Amino acid sequence: MHYWLIKSEPDVFSIQDLARAKGRTTGWEGVRNYQARNFLRAMRSGDRALFYHSNATPSAVAGIVEVVREAYPDATAWDPKSDYHDPKAGPDNPIWSRVDVRLVEIFPRELSLDELRGIKALAGMELLRRGSRLSVQPVTAAEFRTIEKLAHSAPRR
Repeated sequence: MHYWLIKSEPDVFSIQDLARAKGRTTGWEGVRNYQARNFLRAMRSGDRALFYHSNATPSAVAGIVEVVREAYPDATAWDPKSDYHDPKAGPDNPIWSRVDVRLVEIFPRELSLDELRGIKALAGMELLRRGSRLSVQPVTAAEFRTIEKLAHSAPRR
């Protein structure tokens, strides 16, 4: 199993929106960065991902999802009415990919970016690197376990 972090702006699609979705499952579409797309393509069924609320107050890890369908073409790219339309893409040129994810857990408490920065075990985490903006990124098993454990513990003072 591999571990990931996926970002979504909560005013666009939050973990609570996922909890209300049919089957608590959704397609993770709209990724328009080649490196992030390649990470989507590397995901396998059963992989786990941290669900991160970006551009929020505060930005924070909110829970866990599981990949339930591996990468397939993101048809929003060739829909001119979609916010994610890419005129270079089409059914004959499926540049962009998506995966399906299912909600595993909403954390008892969200872990803010500031809190994560204060955790020594997460010092090398991609999310915490200056200038890191990827919407899909790998996470080590140790980082994943650290965050999962923190989310179930009392906040640090």
